[in-house]
Amino acid sequence: MAPREDSLSISQSADFVVVANRLPVDRMENPDGSQGWKTSPGGLVTALKPVIQAQGGAWVGWGGSADEHIDPFTFDGHGVIPVDLSGDEVRDYYEGMSNATFWPLYHDCVEHPEYHREWWDAYLRINERFARAAADVAALGATVWVQDYQLQNVPEMLRAMRPDLKIGFFLHIPFPPIELFMQLPWRYQVIEGLLGADIVGFQEPGSAQNFVRLGRRLAGLHTLRDKLFTSDGRTVTARAYPISIDSQDMLNISRTPQARDIAQQLREDLGNPDRIFLGIDRLDYTKGLRPRVRSFGELFTSGQLDPAHNVYLQVATPTREGVRRYQELHRDIDEMVGRINSLSGRIGRSPIVYRYSSYPKLELAAMYRAADVMIVTPLRDGMNLVAKEYVAAHDSDDGALVLSEFAGAALELTHSYLVNPYDLNGLKNQILRAAGDSHANHARRMRSMRKQVFRHDIDAWANNFLTDLGSVPQPA
Repeated sequence: MAPREDSLSISQSADFVVVANRLPVDRMENPDGSQGWKTSPGGLVTALKPVIQAQGGAWVGWGGSADEHIDPFTFDGHGVIPVDLSGDEVRDYYEGMSNATFWPLYHDCVEHPEYHREWWDAYLRINERFARAAADVAALGATVWVQDYQLQNVPEMLRAMRPDLKIGFFLHIPFPPIELFMQLPWRYQVIEGLLGADIVGFQEPGSAQNFVRLGRRLAGLHTLRDKLFTSDGRTVTARAYPISIDSQDMLNISRTPQARDIAQQLREDLGNPDRIFLGIDRLDYTKGLRPRVRSFGELFTSGQLDPAHNVYLQVATPTREGVRRYQELHRDIDEMVGRINSLSGRIGRSPIVYRYSSYPKLELAAMYRAADVMIVTPLRDGMNLVAKEYVAAHDSDDGALVLSEFAGAALELTHSYLVNPYDLNGLKNQILRAAGDSHANHARRMRSMRKQVFRHDIDAWANNFLTDLGSVPQPA
């Protein structure tokens, strides 16, 4: 039975408010045929939902459909405050400024960012709309936590509207070095926007340090280690809070009879190979899929990996399918896989199995269980939770994780087989090393990584950030 939904007056006040691009709920069809809502499956929602419920809080976000108005409502003990976006605004603010400018710029310009004034104007306008929604629902002295790159100017706007609030911001993707960030025509405005927060959180220390340097250079602020001192007498803290997963939940799912059966069936469907290599990624140009597939192609065609005994399963989750860059990537991967399989495969058996599809958590957990070697090789990534999910779900000491040095997770999962994804020979060597290492080495590495992932889970991440934000002096 779905949680109850009731209409909500926007004038009601919340002591804790989350502001994110998307709402924490997805549409569903009720048994009577009417439309309702269900909780979204993401880790952020899982972590923050209990906090919102306990504090009678609210979540501000877009419902996911353009040109649709949704009134505020209560859901499962918390407020849901939808922000409306038109089709043109989705194109300019979301697909444009957020995902064609900030996304590639913050991922080391793996693809060239586009800079359009009309996108920036829409971005500011929508950020102000989100800030106003949060200002209208927050109680006096409330705590507001703003999430991610789509809403970087909300902290400054919200502080101007409501100086009584404690405001936190967390960036889920990398934050670039000065040399790249200075490309942005609106670099001053973005830094000023983020400085509206009391705490600006990042995935890794390097990103926090980049922000501090930019605050000193662009805003002319005095800084001391992770502190920036603003002209209005506030102190802004920039600090790393590496995000994680619900580790126990992932392990519990992977141990269910259903997951075990799916894992066994998957191995049979793949021809019962001696070794399964697995990649699970959004089909995004930052994930390093081209060099990864090429590396496996060379390993199979050279015979270093015997196609008769090894299978590489690559799951690519569709994303931004209407965008040219993503269409080109989809086509390239299709062609590469087909060419490699035609050269290395046998009748009825392909060395690379490519699945362009989304899967529920149960099936993902089963894939993790079945995989002997997990391959996570993004060109740049803020964290990469797939690496942590594999460690949590794969409770066998025989597992191995090949991980990019340029994923935030590499700073925590130091017992993975670390690799530079731009170095094809190095990538091939690490794949072979992970596959051929001894059981004792596999066990030692996996035990160390499991300890890290279970000790530092999604709850610890949220608690650490909110504890620090709670210690900020109440604005005068």
